[in-house]
Amino acid sequence: MRILYFLLLIFALMGMGYAQSPTVTGRLTHMGMPLSGIQIWVQGTTLGDISDSQGHFSIKLKQEGDYILMAKPLGYLPLKHPFSLEKGEKLTIPAFDLKEDILGLTEVVITGTMKESSVAQSPVKISVIQSEDLFEAIAPTNLVDGLKMINGVQEVVACGVCFTNSISVNGLPGQYTAVLMDGSPIYGNLAATYGLNGIPAAIIDRIEVVKGPNSTLYGSEAVAGVLNIITKDPEEQPLLNLDLRASDDREYVANASLAVKGKAANGLIGVNYAHTDFFQDEIADGFGDIINLDRLSLFTKWDFKRASKKRFSIAGKFYYEDRRNGVEEYLQNRAYRDLRGNDSIYGESIFTRRGELFGTYEFASSEDLRIDYSFSTHYQNSYYGSDFYEASQHIAFANFIWDKQVEDHSLLFGLTTRYDFYDDNTIATQIEEGVNNPQSNFIPGLFAQDEWRLQEGFTLLAGIRLDHQPDHGLIPSPRLALKVKPGDFTTFRLNGGTGFKTVNLFTEDHAFVSGQREVVIEEQLQPERSYNLSINGNHLYLWGEGQGMIDADVYYTYFTNKIIPDYDTPGQIIYANTEGHAVTRGINLSIQHQIGSKWKVQLAGNVQEVFEVEEEERRDIEFAPSWSGLFNLTHTWEKANLVASYTLNLTGSMALPEVFDLDENGVPLESPRPTRSEAFAIHNFQLTKSFPNANVQVYAGGQNLLNYRQPLSPLVGFNDPNSPAGFSDFFDTAYAYSPLAGRVLYVGARWSL
Repeated sequence: MRILYFLLLIFALMGMGYAQSPTVTGRLTHMGMPLSGIQIWVQGTTLGDISDSQGHFSIKLKQEGDYILMAKPLGYLPLKHPFSLEKGEKLTIPAFDLKEDILGLTEVVITGTMKESSVAQSPVKISVIQSEDLFEAIAPTNLVDGLKMINGVQEVVACGVCFTNSISVNGLPGQYTAVLMDGSPIYGNLAATYGLNGIPAAIIDRIEVVKGPNSTLYGSEAVAGVLNIITKDPEEQPLLNLDLRASDDREYVANASLAVKGKAANGLIGVNYAHTDFFQDEIADGFGDIINLDRLSLFTKWDFKRASKKRFSIAGKFYYEDRRNGVEEYLQNRAYRDLRGNDSIYGESIFTRRGELFGTYEFASSEDLRIDYSFSTHYQNSYYGSDFYEASQHIAFANFIWDKQVEDHSLLFGLTTRYDFYDDNTIATQIEEGVNNPQSNFIPGLFAQDEWRLQEGFTLLAGIRLDHQPDHGLIPSPRLALKVKPGDFTTFRLNGGTGFKTVNLFTEDHAFVSGQREVVIEEQLQPERSYNLSINGNHLYLWGEGQGMIDADVYYTYFTNKIIPDYDTPGQIIYANTEGHAVTRGINLSIQHQIGSKWKVQLAGNVQEVFEVEEEERRDIEFAPSWSGLFNLTHTWEKANLVASYTLNLTGSMALPEVFDLDENGVPLESPRPTRSEAFAIHNFQLTKSFPNANVQVYAGGQNLLNYRQPLSPLVGFNDPNSPAGFSDFFDTAYAYSPLAGRVLYVGARWSL
């Protein structure tokens, strides 16, 4: 009996001691939702806990005192919270709502594997640029403006009068980049020339970038990479949103959107308008340094609510642009309307109309079946001096996809169809003189992909696509990807594959219709073939109160049948398949770091070689910079609701076309202009002030702050005394490689209801 009393006393004393142990409890959440499996501990001790399914944690301490609670979860900003405990006290801390970090590892993406996965889990390297980050740094007005924040991706200007631009990835020309809208390839060759400017930044939720071999999933035009524009979700948008922007080069941009939330569907209706009508000739060649335009873009997107909870979305966009530039007489008081096609007053006037329809329909079945679809129609009516160019292109596309999970295998099967109609009034669609033959291609295809999680830390993705081209038969495109994750903080990815691409002269080289060169096609042009390999290494690190990411890519692409325009013969552009080969290879390195919620920094660089080899002679390909760099620093004053962002874009030396200026008699000089450019830097700065109670943001900034301009005119032959400006046989617009307009200051305001 005494033994029983003794044991009860021992247990009572133990219970008293337990009750008197100081304890801290709390909860981890993100946007109000519980975060489970997060390790949290007390600094300087081995005491800690792991949050449960509801985010709760509880840590018992040995004695009272002052402590610091620590957590460094991947995908979120680190937690560091000081607290004090009295003897026997049980302290309950209000929920910690963790903020996502800039690294974006938990972002859900679809590009690369054509199914939803997080950035960290994808075997294909995917970079994500959020629209909030773009607006915070440079306030872009359209997609092309936003490229300044993407390492290894650049705008390439192909014409020094109408400023045709395209998107280059890792040094390859723009026609090798596939641009998607919500996962559907909707931009054909003709649209790639002017249509990309018609994607207003106001409708962009994020940009997913995949560099390298992706033809397996997206067909041709994906040799260099894929830019997938993910549009905003109507359910997450405010009822009304307005954004007004004006700059000192007299560009005025207005965006407005209305969100409709109903029982049957949620919708978003938006409008974007841009206007510039100002002649500026600081470079003194008689032609405008900036493009004049009127641009209208209407956008709508609807997500329907179904009993099956399956997705059904429809989106549409209409785009109209009136773009013009030339000599001052052509532009003053909108004189171009009457002077289009004039043979003595030079100007370029492009009218573009474009319509798009795209979306996704998931079948109400036990299997994961869906259709991604898109349709686009594009019409261009333009004059380049006295030369009339008229073209139209219609593209219909559908992907029928079956997504199947079988144990450790994530399978994807698809049937794809693409109908492409293209017609213009040039020799590109001409059988013989006076006989037109529009291009009409029906391209069916199928693909299969297996993403196999071999074991913890190893994922193998193998896929193949088979397309049937009417002129070239069956074209297989295999792809292989391997992801190795030796630890929680380090990932390696290996991607390889093949690609192909057919040619479209107007978008391959805008000098095809601009300037006075004669086009010579020496042979029946065959599709280009490519073989791609890329290796990516990614490492996360925790440093003090911040965290960061180091990311490195090594890439290599080998081309056969490469079509490279030859400018060496004066007055001509000669097109032919090269008998040799072409190569692009390089290294891409980026570092991102975040300190708390106040400082964000990004530092990135790309070094590359882009060249062709024919008859053992090597030649650098024009307009591919040998190196480029990006630096962005952002600081947030939370109490003042103020954000400051500085961005530096560096562009290295690049090969330029061989062109000859004229002497005072209109005779070409013996020596050409420099065939390599000098490196240049573009500095940008922006301040954004928020007024949360009024739902207003005011922003102001400057682009190209040091007023850099291309030192030589992008035009040659403009000063021929024997002919009106622009109509010389030596007139050429192909020497544009950097900004002409100099510094631009802007202000703007956003308001939401």
